[in-house]
Amino acid sequence: MSLVGLIIWLIVGGVAGLIAGQIMKSGGLRVTGNHLVDTVITGIIGAVVGGFLLGLLGISIGGGLIGTFISALIGACVFIFGLQFLNR
Repeated sequence: MSLVGLIIWLIVGGVAGLIAGQIMKSGGLRVTGNHLVDTVITGIIGAVVGGFLLGLLGISIGGGLIGTFISALIGACVFIFGLQFLNR
């Protein structure tokens, strides 16, 4: 992965984590104490979770930036839901 690709992936993860946190009424992970870093980490983990779950279900959203964002958003919502469930 090129440096530009990594930066784009971090930005997409951060935006997906931020929006997922708003949808789920939670900020996601609280690891570093820095909201921005935690949001990006939540979004990146969400991207991995979303890609895995959608692939497992045989769902293809498509390639490109929009498909990656949708997959990351779905995964981040699922990840935050799991965190909320475990913290009860």
